[in-house]
Amino acid sequence: MKVSVVILTYNQKDFIGKAIESALTQETDFDFEILVGDDCSTDGAQEVISSYQNTYPGKVKAILHSKNLGQNGLFNTIETLKLAQGKYIAPMDGDDYWTHPQKLQKQVDFMEAHPDFSACFHNALVTYEDGSSAHELNAHDQKTVITVEDLIGEDEIWFMATSAVLFKNGLMYYPQWFLQSTSGDIPRYVILAKQGPIGYVPGVMSVYRKNRGGASFRDHYRDARFLQNRIQMYEGINKELDYQHNKTLKRNIARYYRMMLDARQYQKSYFRRAGLALKYLNLGKPSKDVSKEVIRDYITPKWIMSVYSFFALLPHRLKESAR
Repeated sequence: MKVSVVILTYNQKDFIGKAIESALTQETDFDFEILVGDDCSTDGAQEVISSYQNTYPGKVKAILHSKNLGQNGLFNTIETLKLAQGKYIAPMDGDDYWTHPQKLQKQVDFMEAHPDFSACFHNALVTYEDGSSAHELNAHDQKTVITVEDLIGEDEIWFMATSAVLFKNGLMYYPQWFLQSTSGDIPRYVILAKQGPIGYVPGVMSVYRKNRGGASFRDHYRDARFLQNRIQMYEGINKELDYQHNKTLKRNIARYYRMMLDARQYQKSYFRRAGLALKYLNLGKPSKDVSKEVIRDYITPKWIMSVYSFFALLPHRLKESAR
């Protein structure tokens, strides 16, 4: 078996059929299987998946969990990947689909020609359920060889759609920090890049569909739990890379501490926000102007600011009253 197509889904009844169809129509000179891992959908998606298994026995294999495995689909992914028999894995989210009939062939040809590479990816078209204009994910000058250094930055770096990647089977492992992360793609690409470069195969060959049921719409940057999970993930990545990019990753982590200052859960918690502000200042080393703002808004107690404002304005008030 050359390729295992691994489709991961949860409550995507309206989309899963198109995802499976786009895999079935692939034109290859090798055998491939289609594993559909469903995380206990309740919208009828499991019945759709079963119907494809019945129509294409031996080709489409339904992995239907009787309970939701949790962690934003991570454990559904892990359990489904365990069953993959292919030399390569081609993942796809259940609301995405492939648009080029030779997507698998092109990527396998690339990997066979570059045995030292851990994975490859192509461009994807990003579409929106509200009808907003679609756009390509990757720029025309996309770098063609990706290393760990390209995945590490002071901001979050992501430019590979799940549906655009093909990687060697057997390379993935799951340290504890990964198992606790609500993001699957970012840690996966870092671990793959540790074991070999990731290549870019030009061409738009899939659609990354953004919709309110997708994971990207559940990532709330004003939610303390999500932000704390991101902090733990990047701390884990930092350790995974033996702190070779410590300075850069510390600044990335600092960004999340800064966002946590405005998290919904901490709006009325002075001491918690003050502690987070100190962590942000220590890790991020922001400019003097930004530091002053953070100290003023999150560390200095409001009553002190009120007293300061009173005395600062007192001469003006006295002058006004004397007129």
